[in-house]
Amino acid sequence: MSLNAVTFDSAALPDKGDGLRFDIPALGPHATGFVVRFEGKPYAYVNRCAHVPVELDWEHGKFFNMTQEWLICATHGAMYAPETGYCVVGPCQGKRLSSIPVTEADGMITVHLDQF
Repeated sequence: MSLNAVTFDSAALPDKGDGLRFDIPALGPHATGFVVRFEGKPYAYVNRCAHVPVELDWEHGKFFNMTQEWLICATHGAMYAPETGYCVVGPCQGKRLSSIPVTEADGMITVHLDQF
């Protein structure tokens, strides 16, 4: 695995399903990010709530709320738009998740850690 990018098989990322986590060494030894697929397109973010610096997922890879329409912080219930990372409900309303550029081609998803 490169420090500049992380790649995943596209088939490993179902639409509105579990996300895939990855390490972000540039942000520290315990920093992680995640990629989810929403309405056919992958989106990647730093796995840190915009309210307080806690990871979003309540269980590894569980980022969507029960209706699978919003990303949700397991700690405070803040909800984020999957396409933008913008907080629509919760204590961080008006803030957003830190996005990471992601591309998909030839059956592979690439998260570009060197571009955020």
